[in-house]
Amino acid sequence: MAKPASPRSGQRRRMENFRKVRSEEAPGGGGGAEGGGPGSGPFADLAPGAVHMRVKEGSKIRNLLAFATASMAQPATRAIVFSGCGRATTKTVTCAEILKRRLAGLHQVTRLRYRSVREVWQSLPPGPTPQQKPREPAASLSVLKNVPSLAILLSKDALDPRQPGYQPPSPHPDSSAQPTAPTPKRSLREPAAGEGSAKRSQPGPGAAGEDQST
Repeated sequence: MAKPASPRSGQRRRMENFRKVRSEEAPGGGGGAEGGGPGSGPFADLAPGAVHMRVKEGSKIRNLLAFATASMAQPATRAIVFSGCGRATTKTVTCAEILKRRLAGLHQVTRLRYRSVREVWQSLPPGPTPQQKPREPAASLSVLKNVPSLAILLSKDALDPRQPGYQPPSPHPDSSAQPTAPTPKRSLREPAAGEGSAKRSQPGPGAAGEDQST
């Protein structure tokens, strides 16, 4: 006896006939903040001149870190924020961790929220069939999703350690783990230190004959 199809499988088959046209943030989204306060963003009291890096799924980590490192090298820039949502959260954490290794003494505060994203899907046109009648315009479908959003603040100035998500500065990698000098490898044909001196101290064939004659 065949098992009835699950609702998810039927919904997946229906979505195969649609393609995503655009994705936009729904108005009034961003609720359910963890450790966040009131305001338009997770950090309402940022220092003036703070840099905001928006990380996307297709962003290049090399390009993001090049701009972030150059910005934080300026004395006027005191803080930087990496933010990303959905699949970009992993790159957001990676950028923040690499920058913390490059620049010592950065205070960190992490905020986790949920954003409401509206995806607009459009139905795919069917394949050409003989004697096909003119069809109506493609139908559109709107889907509302709640995706996780991550924001990481790195500041040169000291922050309140009592606030949720705070992490103290980590020690510089050069001070904690210094690279050791590699030991030179001795070749197989090269004699050892005591081996060469022993060979030089051995008498030659002529010297042995002189000893015997005396």
